[in-house]
Amino acid sequence: MFKIRFYSSIILVLAIFIAFFALKTEETRFPYKFGLDIAGGTHLIYKADISRIDSSEIGDSMSSLRDVIERRTNLFGVTEPLVQIENGSIQDGQKEQRLIVELPGVTDIEKAVAMIGQTPLLEFRLAKELPLDDGVEGSEPRLIFEDTGITGSLIEKAQLQFDSVSGEPTVLLSFNKEGKDIFSKATRENIGQILAIFLDNTIISSPVIREEIKDGKAQISGGFTPQEAKLLVRDINYGALPVPIELISTQTIGASIGIDTLNKGLKAGIYGLLVIMIFLILWYRMPGLLASASMVIYISILLSIFKLIPITLTSAGIAGFILSIGMAVDANVLIFERIKEELKDGRGIESAIREGFSRAWLSIRDSNISSIITAIILFWFGTSLVEGFALTFGIGVLVSMLTAVVITRTFLLAVVPQKEDKLKKFLFNSGMNK
Repeated sequence: MFKIRFYSSIILVLAIFIAFFALKTEETRFPYKFGLDIAGGTHLIYKADISRIDSSEIGDSMSSLRDVIERRTNLFGVTEPLVQIENGSIQDGQKEQRLIVELPGVTDIEKAVAMIGQTPLLEFRLAKELPLDDGVEGSEPRLIFEDTGITGSLIEKAQLQFDSVSGEPTVLLSFNKEGKDIFSKATRENIGQILAIFLDNTIISSPVIREEIKDGKAQISGGFTPQEAKLLVRDINYGALPVPIELISTQTIGASIGIDTLNKGLKAGIYGLLVIMIFLILWYRMPGLLASASMVIYISILLSIFKLIPITLTSAGIAGFILSIGMAVDANVLIFERIKEELKDGRGIESAIREGFSRAWLSIRDSNISSIITAIILFWFGTSLVEGFALTFGIGVLVSMLTAVVITRTFLLAVVPQKEDKLKKFLFNSGMNK
């Protein structure tokens, strides 16, 4: 009994710290991240010029464009930018391709539009060692990357190939006439050095120059998987030949809408939680009170996870979080009803609690696993709004199993009365007592 009460005390102390971390919102290293519908931001619509792209390559070119735009928006600290492709009306026998960009929390719209509108840049840079002058013997030099003048505009095309002996996927680059001369000079003068490939200032490959390449054809290998090599080919081809885009619509979403959404979601959650706690306490008395305390700890843990990962909270995500609270209550009800059955069969209170949790666990496990599978499917196949709901709901269900089965059980065993005459005061006359 002493050990159980000691564990309960540890849980309570940790719960206080977790709750403090979850509720602290000002001047913190881990602020909550809110989506466009709560934090406000900007909504941009671009039209892609696909008139010069073969119809069979439209899908790949648009996917590459989307990836480039996502990299650009992440460069200036956007919280979970949403970049997606949309098919518009049919023009000249082809569906109009649009790019939808949503930037939560972005206030400098002109800067965002300027960065997104730039042409994706593919560059080859030479790695050079820069000695560290720190007076420490054996200190490793620092790498810097020098411009070689070789860009994606000098590449005719990139192709995926497989080594005839090892079967390893490789990427073959073919330069145009100008690029052939520049590339030949760069490889001749820097054998053994790293010639890194950058797309939008991000390294996508770091091949080492083995010999001078005179014919303008370079082979990149480095333990790629077929999928990685395919993506590299796509990025090189469409980094060199980007899809031109034209901004056709800009919409600013004010923060006032977001504050209203957040306040309504918080009120709904608080009212719902209070009603549930009142029900549990009236119906189950002390076990209901302990379950309510366990739910408060559950909420604190979940909010702390949202801060630490961090998870971008949208209105749909908040709905998933609130729904997961209901799943946590469901687990407690199953456990308490199972304990009632054990008491009716003549077991002692401590034995009934242990057996009730053990027997209820199978139903809780199966129910929660099915909910988690549903959340995974929704996250994998759903749109951005559905993804936010699925993520918070799935994490919530997972954490609820911990709090219901571990924390509530520990609290119950810590306060269970040892004398039979105190049992009725502990349990309440709902049929849970013998």
